[in-house]
Amino acid sequence: QVQLVESGGGLVQAGGSLRLSCAASGRFLSINAMGWYRQAPGRQRELVASTSSGGSTNYGDSVKGRFTISRDNAKNTVYLQMNSLKPEDTAVYYCNANIREPLTLQVMDVWGQGTQVTVSS
Repeated sequence: QVQLVESGGGLVQAGGSLRLSCAASGRFLSINAMGWYRQAPGRQRELVASTSSGGSTNYGDSVKGRFTISRDNAKNTVYLQMNSLKPEDTAVYYCNANIREPLTLQVMDVWGQGTQVTVSS
């Protein structure tokens, strides 16, 4: 069983910064893409940023230029540096990992429990 453990959420004033971390543990053969999604009340979950195992990145339009995703493959950890935060960034942020199981070789998505980010105006 694979687990994703997130940390780093909290309350910050507009214009401030936060850094989220997500570490994968358990049994898996490999991790492909890792990323962050967010969901605000009454809204659908949306992509914030993702990174492939090779290091390529993809960002949602609303966070480009403000957020940076990075990854430490040796630690099976993905980070999200969030700068110039806005009240509209307030949401629950979820970590996602696309992993390959060691026995079946099947690829599956795993989600973290979510961490709250609140940006006050």
